[in-house]
Amino acid sequence: MLRFFDILFSLLGLVAGLPVLLLLVLIGYFDTGSPLFLQTRVGRHKQAFTLIKFRTMKKDTASVASHLVNANAITPFGSFLRKTKLDELPQLWNVLKGEMSLVGPRPCLFNQEELIQQRTLHGVFAYRPGITGLAQVNEIDMSTPELLAITDEKMMKTLSLKNYFIYIVQTASGKGSGDRVKS
Repeated sequence: MLRFFDILFSLLGLVAGLPVLLLLVLIGYFDTGSPLFLQTRVGRHKQAFTLIKFRTMKKDTASVASHLVNANAITPFGSFLRKTKLDELPQLWNVLKGEMSLVGPRPCLFNQEELIQQRTLHGVFAYRPGITGLAQVNEIDMSTPELLAITDEKMMKTLSLKNYFIYIVQTASGKGSGDRVKS
């Protein structure tokens, strides 16, 4: 049932949001010259997939977890995108393709070995990664791998249709702050 809502909402979001997506691509082009950010991430069953987001950092920023990046790498437009969570909109394509869900553990990078180890221990890779979830609305990010893996496991074991919608509404209404960066 959750997959049905993933498909429905991602399709509706991409179609209805097309004018906004195109505007953000145009502004992003003037901001960095490369508005879309593609990065290989760890997906369900540890399968690699290409995550797509709007670029929020300078093009030469190292490919590491956000909490390891200095805040001055974020562009002014990127800061706006992060605050409004609009940088996540292109991930609706990943959801539509079945690589992600709207709700699930945030996909990590393959170089985040400690987080991968903790998520493996807690069975988190049995699930599709998501755009938002329990950790995101409670401001738990990848800088605390064990806590994140435990939170992800708890969320997935208790994920119901009701909780699915709760996490989406909380995210849309501004709860949580997204991925942290070094100040």
